[in-house]
Amino acid sequence: MKDNNLTYQNSGVNIKAADRFVNYISKKAKNQKKSSNFKNIGGFGAINQLPKNIKNPVLVTCTDGVGTKLEIANTLNKYDTIGIDLVAMSVNDLIVQGAKPHIFLDYISIDKINLPKLKKILVGILKGCKIAGCELVGGETAEMPGTYTRNKFDLAGFAVGFVEKNKLLSKKKVKRNNLVIAVPSNGIHSNGYSLVRKILKRKKIKLKKNKYLKNELIRPTKIYVKEILSLVKKNYVNACVNITGGGLEENIKRIIPNGLCADINLSKIKPLNIFNWIKKSGITDNEMIKTFNCGVGFCLIIKEENLIKIQKYFKKNFKPYVIGKIIYGKNKIKLNEKITWKK
Repeated sequence: MKDNNLTYQNSGVNIKAADRFVNYISKKAKNQKKSSNFKNIGGFGAINQLPKNIKNPVLVTCTDGVGTKLEIANTLNKYDTIGIDLVAMSVNDLIVQGAKPHIFLDYISIDKINLPKLKKILVGILKGCKIAGCELVGGETAEMPGTYTRNKFDLAGFAVGFVEKNKLLSKKKVKRNNLVIAVPSNGIHSNGYSLVRKILKRKKIKLKKNKYLKNELIRPTKIYVKEILSLVKKNYVNACVNITGGGLEENIKRIIPNGLCADINLSKIKPLNIFNWIKKSGITDNEMIKTFNCGVGFCLIIKEENLIKIQKYFKKNFKPYVIGKIIYGKNKIKLNEKITWKK
């Protein structure tokens, strides 16, 4: 007997539900900012004008995801901040080269369209865009039954920014005797969560019942756009780096030219309490440094004379402080001393 009920919907894909979500995004984007860009949402491509206030613009693009922090969101059934992380992971990379975020697109893939869940995720994405000073102009929502198990999903983001060519930050501007300064993070950000989740599992911690960890592990990644772009405008920064996967060592090396070395004193670092908790779980110093930001969310390489001026651009909990200096050397980074962990 033939089955005459084979449709895309009963195979697990609900086009109508996806369309309703697209309409919802259009309305929210329209309310977020008085712009014509919301008209792009639902079309095949987003159309945007180049910024008129940049004389000789250079295009900078970045893409990233949130990683297994999504599993924390699923465990806590809290989805209204994970979109901030998504935006942060891309725009914090854009500003490393001095670029101002201009537009953002998202990609959400999920086992089954769940409108309440997707709407909460969108709340975070729009908030992240607002903090970063860019606009959500489009994206893709993919319903993928069979690829994702029940309630599982993934997020990816794509950001486009512009910078004037003469203000583009690169390793070419890094010079001997420049200072390396640390800008504090507000927590783990969005790296190292596979290890954190393994600790939770090994210690049999019920995350929903642990108020401290519940708050810390879902805390959205800090977006540094406003502060860094203000410094770029003043020419106070020679180079900067977003401390993400690979920690201090792997990321700082990326902006050090051949023949120079970032001489870092780890004892100067001020680890946040959440990193002390992770360290106490039996993680070695070396593993901490290469996996987590350890309290340093961003690093700047600057002339010593600009230190006091730069600190004035940051709020109390995010005041940059010196952790090293640029010296001559074959190795691009040298880590001295050890981080002082609280007992």
